[in-house]
Amino acid sequence: MSDQIQFIVEKLNQEPFRRSYNLITFDSLESVQLVQLLSDVLGEIDPKHAVDIREELPEQTAKRMLTLLGILKYKPPGSPSDLSAFRQGLVTGSKAVIHPVLHWLLQRSNELKKRAYLARFLVKLEVPVEFLQDDTVADINKQYEELMEAFKNLHKECEQLKTSGLSTAEIRRDISAMEEEKDQLIKRVERLKKRVETVQNHQRMLEIARQLRLEKEREESLAQQKEEQKNQLFHAEQRLQRAQLQLKEMHHAVVDSKPESLMKKLEEEINFNSYLVTEKIPRELESKKKSVYFLQKAIAEPAMNQSDLNVLEIKINEVNAQINQLIEKRMMKYEPIDSKFSMYRQQASIISRKKEAKAEELQAAREEMSSTERQMLQKTNHAHELEGSEVLKGDEFKHYVTKLRSKNTVYKKKRLEIAEITAEYGVLQRTEELLRQRHEAIQQQLQAIEDKKGISGYSYTQEELERVSAVKSEMDEMKGQTLDNMSEMVKKLNSMVAEKKSSLAPVIKELRQLRQKCQELTQECDEKKIQYDSCAAGLESNRSALEQEVKGLLEECAQEESNYRYVNCMKRNLEIQLQRAKEEMKTYVSPDPQERRKAIREQYTRMILEQENLGKKLREKQKVVRESHGPNMKQIKMWQDFQQLMECKRECFLKQQNQAAIGQVIQEGGKDRLVL
Repeated sequence: MSDQIQFIVEKLNQEPFRRSYNLITFDSLESVQLVQLLSDVLGEIDPKHAVDIREELPEQTAKRMLTLLGILKYKPPGSPSDLSAFRQGLVTGSKAVIHPVLHWLLQRSNELKKRAYLARFLVKLEVPVEFLQDDTVADINKQYEELMEAFKNLHKECEQLKTSGLSTAEIRRDISAMEEEKDQLIKRVERLKKRVETVQNHQRMLEIARQLRLEKEREESLAQQKEEQKNQLFHAEQRLQRAQLQLKEMHHAVVDSKPESLMKKLEEEINFNSYLVTEKIPRELESKKKSVYFLQKAIAEPAMNQSDLNVLEIKINEVNAQINQLIEKRMMKYEPIDSKFSMYRQQASIISRKKEAKAEELQAAREEMSSTERQMLQKTNHAHELEGSEVLKGDEFKHYVTKLRSKNTVYKKKRLEIAEITAEYGVLQRTEELLRQRHEAIQQQLQAIEDKKGISGYSYTQEELERVSAVKSEMDEMKGQTLDNMSEMVKKLNSMVAEKKSSLAPVIKELRQLRQKCQELTQECDEKKIQYDSCAAGLESNRSALEQEVKGLLEECAQEESNYRYVNCMKRNLEIQLQRAKEEMKTYVSPDPQERRKAIREQYTRMILEQENLGKKLREKQKVVRESHGPNMKQIKMWQDFQQLMECKRECFLKQQNQAAIGQVIQEGGKDRLVL
């Protein structure tokens, strides 16, 4: 505890608090001053809490501090049952409560500042479910969640940039290096300008070079536009094919199907959806709400240790045992002996479980089918992107296989040619190596002869002179051909520009035709789409009218069916009651006493008599117990006194025996001394 207080005092004496406390002055602070000090520390972490506690009520102060401590994830020491004591100590300014809180806050102030800053934007505002039914509130809540996610991503990126290791010194070095490189480039450009200025007609050549660059850029842009137009045309054709295929499938579905099958399919879908809406989804929603409620309750409670969990497990086991005992008692007490409803209830529960299982299987199958369709669409699109065409089927695939086989034979031939060329290359490489070795041997012999004649280095000097003269001649030729090359380059540039213009002319013409064709196809596609939309709208209106009619008839049928079942059940109940009443009358008026004893009236009469006799016996027994209560209590008191008396006598007898034994030992010791 002293180390904890010393740490708190050291932190409070530093920036930004600068309190100049010591151990004695800090320990002598009053409760109000401690609460104010805790509020100041919390205000340093979150500026919203930098308030004077004298200007607010103690309940408001405690609520404000507890809220911020909960956001900062402070866990009070002790068990969950000590939370009320913690709150009370926080209000009253108890040292045992505030000192650990101050130590925890000052120990990790930087981390808590960051957490408090994030809590201002990431603590989600809980909106009740009934308010979310409004579209405006739901949209605003969705925008709020999206903004929260965007803030999370931006904060992560900011933290990554902070921890990426890029310092200002490195950035400055990079900037200085780039400026030096820029200066070098400017100098090179100036040198090139000076070199070009000595050439005749350099302005015209530069203009031609600029035009050539512009034409090349224009050519690249036109080629890119052509490629984009081709891609758009290809995608438009694919969309048209898919739309035609869907239209064909819809025509086949409409032609092959009958009204009875369509009605049956619609009834099955309606029954399944109504089961999901009325039974399955509300039950699942209720279970999810309960689980969320329990989870929120568990999150709101403080952290538990292993001993708390063990206590909860013991309580759960005890409650389960009590529940099982109550269920057994209830079954033994209320379960009828000859009831037929138990079998029906069991069958109904089995059918409901099977129904739930089949509904889950159907839903899983639908989800799997939708995921499979999405995967198939993705694979088809991927195949289109890779191959640029539809997936081959039937004869097209056979043709593709034969084409692939012919390419395989060509590939094998080319591979044999490559192997032969590789072998020949190896032979030539070996020949080159042998010639190089022979050349080195001849050079060594020549050097030995030069050394012998006293003219060493003659061959090397001659080779150098020949090489220098060759280089000089080449340089002279290059100087002489510079102007010729420049003029030829200008001619080539003019010819290339003319060739590019002539080559681009048919491409531009073809591009115009393709654009016109694309416009026609787009117009045709729009017309087809308008026709399709009108047809679909007509079919949809007819379908909605039929659905409304079918829905009304189904509701009427369901109402009549429920009325019929209700009347039928009431009839069966009345028949059963009437049958039981007849059997009761038959057994009650029967001349046979054994049959008459089976009547319910007789059974209840016997049971009433038995209970009355049992009550009389119990009352007599109670009377006897009351009469003998006084003498029995006196007798118990006498026995207790007698027991105490005998216990006292036993203790006295034991003491007397101990004293006699001690006296005997003393006498024996005296005799021994006399003998000595």
